[in-house]
Amino acid sequence: MNNNSPVWLTRVLAITFTVALLAAAAGCTVGPKYKQPAYPTPPAFRGADDAAVISQAQGSLGDEQWAQVFREPELQELIRKALTNNYDLRIAAQRILEQQAQVQITRSQQFPTLSVGGTGVGVDIPSISNYTGSSNSISSPIVAGSFSLSAAWNPDFWGLYRKQTEAARWAQRAVRLTLVQEVATTYIQLRALDREVEVTKQTLKARQDSVDLTTRLESGGSVPLSDLRQAEQLLYTASSQLPQLEQQVQQQENALRLLLGENPGPVAHTDPNALQPPPQDLPTGIPSQLLERRPDIQQSEAQLKAANANIGVARAQFFPQLSITASAGVGGNSFSNIFDTNSRTIYGIGSLAQPLFEGGKLRGQLNQAKATDQEMVITYQKTIAGAFRDVSNALIALNKQRVYREQQEKLVAAAQDSVRLARLRYEGGSTAYLEVLTNDTNLFSAQLNLATAQQGEALTLVQLYSALGGGWQ
Repeated sequence: MNNNSPVWLTRVLAITFTVALLAAAAGCTVGPKYKQPAYPTPPAFRGADDAAVISQAQGSLGDEQWAQVFREPELQELIRKALTNNYDLRIAAQRILEQQAQVQITRSQQFPTLSVGGTGVGVDIPSISNYTGSSNSISSPIVAGSFSLSAAWNPDFWGLYRKQTEAARWAQRAVRLTLVQEVATTYIQLRALDREVEVTKQTLKARQDSVDLTTRLESGGSVPLSDLRQAEQLLYTASSQLPQLEQQVQQQENALRLLLGENPGPVAHTDPNALQPPPQDLPTGIPSQLLERRPDIQQSEAQLKAANANIGVARAQFFPQLSITASAGVGGNSFSNIFDTNSRTIYGIGSLAQPLFEGGKLRGQLNQAKATDQEMVITYQKTIAGAFRDVSNALIALNKQRVYREQQEKLVAAAQDSVRLARLRYEGGSTAYLEVLTNDTNLFSAQLNLATAQQGEALTLVQLYSALGGGWQ
């Protein structure tokens, strides 16, 4: 409260900042330093030797942009729409914004906060003679003014929310990867249904021709009525399956439209190359690359880092909580002397609170944080193991589905020839229609199974690409 007060105020504020910064720096040592958990990485993926893949040294399929892997124009357009409009992806983006806002709030608590304010009131009472008629006059101005500056500090949170934001960002990338996978999978399944519809319609035409022929033969007395009825059974078996396939097509279109963020409706699916076999030279890369590329692994590690930081938060509660506030003000009884240096008012308040007894609360919070950290370690290791499993399963499927499709093609070729021979023998009168019925039924089933085999093989490319962590770039 003297002329040296400004120097005193400056010192108080300087001490506030210094203590806060030193405490924050010291607090950073409270939390344990993060160390990536060890995990035994296999030297190679199981199934890589059997599948048609090229040297691991030539990179990985997971490093490719999705447009370089899925080259069908229709599918590319669908993926672009989904990446723009998909609801789950938009929700994930909002979660990142939420976490970023939380980081901003938390960071504001890591540093001293400053506030400045001022108030002023002035009322000038005019001469009383204006009201009483007296010659006496009283001039009584009432003036009050203040100016304040304060600082406060709260403990650091050791990057807890920053790590949670990192986890949310990797979660968004995981959603993006899953979205690319789901769109490609749904599109391939839709094209397989188209192939089944096409096979069914071709079978219907052939069986209708057979019914027409059998009708003429039965009318001429060349074959019994039972042959006609058997031919009709074949026809109605195929015709009854067509509406079920059409139902699946339309429902699959609706599922695809939902992935696009659109209302139910038709979707273009006419590309003839959608069910082509995957290339024979797909690179897998080395297993250790998965730890850096797979979004789910990165997300799990980010959650582990946040749990590790939370241990520091819990430990900090055992230490004293510091709060320092300083304020200064000036005032006067007239506007002319409101900022007079002789009328300043300065005060400072400091508090230091050390927890003494919390009934085990603080210890329980610390133990809980440690247990959560260990849970996240196990979750992280499990995620890595699951990633290796996914790649191995995709490589095994890549090989086995190719063999299955090749054998199914041979089966269809043999069934087609059997039907041709059976029809020739029947028309020549050397066999009963039952042989035609049996062989025709086998052919129809084999053709539908071939479409399923082609779908399964085409999906192995999607599965391998996703398992290797591709699709989110």
